Amino acid sequence: MAIPKELLDILVCPVCKTPLEQLADGSGLKCASCRRVYPVRDDIPVMLPEEAKIAEE
Repeated sequence: MAIPKELLDILVCPVCKTPLEQLADGSGLKCASCRRVYPVRDDIPVMLPEEAKIAEE
């Protein structure tokens, strides 16, 4: 299930405060600035920096 646009409009990376984009498969939210990917579990974004992984380019 996709995260509603209204929620995506207000979600930002907790580390660098950059807006997030949903991954194509819906498994996470990616920060374009610091490349952290926050997982989405049971349709709930887990916005904890220690849960994020750094994406490879």
